[in-house]
Amino acid sequence: MKRLVLLATFAAGSTIVAGCSGGSNSVPAAPIANSPSAIAPAGASRMTDFQAGLASGRFARVCAAAVAGEASCHAIIRTDTGEGRSPQGKPGPGPGPVGAPAGFGPSQLQGAYGLVGAPAPTVTVAVVDAYDNPNLESDLGVYRTQYGIPACTTANGCFKKVGQTGTATLPTTNASWGQETSLDVDMVSANCPTCHILVVEANSPTSANLAAGVDTAVALGAVAIGNSYGSAESAGESAYAASYNHPGVAITASSGDAGYGAQSPASYNTIIATGGTSLTVSGTSYASETAWSGAGSGCSAYELQQSWQSGAPAAACTKRVIADVSYDADPNTGVAVYDSFAYRRQSGWLVFGGTSVASPAIAAIYARGGNLAGYPAQYTYAHAAGLHDVVGGSNGTCSATYLCNAVAGYDGPTGLGSPNGVTAF
Repeated sequence: MKRLVLLATFAAGSTIVAGCSGGSNSVPAAPIANSPSAIAPAGASRMTDFQAGLASGRFARVCAAAVAGEASCHAIIRTDTGEGRSPQGKPGPGPGPVGAPAGFGPSQLQGAYGLVGAPAPTVTVAVVDAYDNPNLESDLGVYRTQYGIPACTTANGCFKKVGQTGTATLPTTNASWGQETSLDVDMVSANCPTCHILVVEANSPTSANLAAGVDTAVALGAVAIGNSYGSAESAGESAYAASYNHPGVAITASSGDAGYGAQSPASYNTIIATGGTSLTVSGTSYASETAWSGAGSGCSAYELQQSWQSGAPAAACTKRVIADVSYDADPNTGVAVYDSFAYRRQSGWLVFGGTSVASPAIAAIYARGGNLAGYPAQYTYAHAAGLHDVVGGSNGTCSATYLCNAVAGYDGPTGLGSPNGVTAF
């Protein structure tokens, strides 16, 4: 089975990681047992494998579960990849030279998703995260140099980092959210190497502060905005809906990393909810995808369904359905990220999964496609032929098959499908 082969391409290591909540970096570290052998038995579901990986410490959530009024980031880190470098004879997923970072790099991602030769604009893609990562710009430089991507710096006008209100005053530092922010800017770089990058750092991961960060990104001219966080839906989410309603801007939100179930802001009907897949490549070409078992999906309890979505899902869900599109998110087929702001003894080249990979990647692809008039999701629903239709895989148990299983056409875990060029964007 191809995806089990990919699992074996990561080298076992001895690093440790645990989740944390918002705040300073001084949270006491508690080692998590690293047991790469804790793999689901033959015939078990992918959800069992993901859950086993979390339980054993082979995977770890970068951020703690959200508390009331706050969001959690959706990054999942691999803890069994040594220092993130491929040892002799054991490269990361996909082809790569000995000593290259483990995890998919830009060539695999762009090749798999049909981005080679796509438009190369210099428009601004923003990511909104909580707290400050003080090493972000220099770490981005390491990532881009590794893969031969031109520098994106404050000095050359490509990179800009601001606080929640758009000023140079930045919030306190936090290494767990710092990993999320590194993941986000590296995925923008991998999927749109020429795009300018704006990072808006919210004061904390409250729903109010993150929403304010989205408004700031719009005010500063971003054409696409990635949001790699979420929390359980609640009746109070309507208080922040306006911040995610900016026609002409592609606002993406990750669907979650807890399997079947709706989260906000992915549930807002004015944004693009990004689901997750397990990606297999052949060289630098697309081979196959299935739904990742950890991806979020489902029916919103509060948000209405837009007219463009009503024709795709079955009538089992009369409100907003999650997700819209998808991208690689399985930590077994994870992406390479460089982050030197050490958290729980992990720094340098790291491998990440989670729908946090999907949100900034899809935002960058919308920037390249450029079809941003009105609500960009509407354009995508009208041009679904430009996507890989992902079939196979499940993220849980649900009342209607398509809401938690990847089926032909629209489904919850993968939406309309994954990018196959930019014609759907």
